[in-house]
Amino acid sequence: MAAPGLAIGKVLTVLKGEYPDISISKIRFLEAEGLIAPERAPSGFRRYSKADVERLKYILSAQKNNYLPLKVIRDNLDLIDQGIQPSTPEPVEPPKPVQADPSPVGAGPRPPVRLTREELLERSGLPEAAMIELERQGILRLRRGASYYGWEALTLAIVAVKLSPLGVEARQLRVLKAAADREVELISLTASFYSRRPQISRRAVLEIAELVMQAHAALLQVGLDHSV
Repeated sequence: MAAPGLAIGKVLTVLKGEYPDISISKIRFLEAEGLIAPERAPSGFRRYSKADVERLKYILSAQKNNYLPLKVIRDNLDLIDQGIQPSTPEPVEPPKPVQADPSPVGAGPRPPVRLTREELLERSGLPEAAMIELERQGILRLRRGASYYGWEALTLAIVAVKLSPLGVEARQLRVLKAAADREVELISLTASFYSRRPQISRRAVLEIAELVMQAHAALLQVGLDHSV
C-alpha cells in the first residue's frame, strides 16, 4: 500500500499495474478538475497521501468500469467525504473499438447502441462544449436516416474524453476527420468501377476499406517511428 507523501512518479508506479493508461498529465487534469487535492511540500512539489491514492483509484475505476462522467464521480466523492457510500452502478461493457474488429469494415454484428444526445454525454463523459465542437466539425453525427447516435459516435466521444487530459482538444480532431474523408473518397472512387453490379460493389467496398485501414495503421506506425 502506498505510504503518505508519495511523489507523482511513485503514484504512477502504484497505479500503472491496474490502470496502464494513467499518466502524469491525467493526474494533473483530475487535480485541475478539483477531484483530488494533494499537499505541497516546502519545495513546491506535490505529495500524495494514502487517501489521495485511494481517491485516484476510485476515480479511475469509475471511469474504466462504469464510464461515469466526471460530474457523477465528483458527486460520489462528495458523498464519500460525508461518510455516505454512493450506490454502485453495474459495470458497463466498453464499446468495441474499430481497430479491434478483425472482420472487414461493416461485416459482422456491432454493439446495439442507440443513444440520445443526453445518453451519449452521460455514457462517454464528454463535456457538452466538446460535443458541440465535434458536431460542428461533423465528427459526431446521428446515424444516417436515424434520430440516434450509434457505436461510432460513442467510440469517438470516449476517445475525445481520453485524449483531453493528454493535451488533445476536440477541435484538433478535425485532422482525423480530414484524413478519414480522404480515405472515404479513395474507397468510393475505387469501388465505383463496380457500381453496376451492386452485390460485387458492396463486397468491393468492404475489401477496399479493410485494406485502406491496414495501410493507414502501417503508415501511422512508420510516421511515429521516424518522428517520435
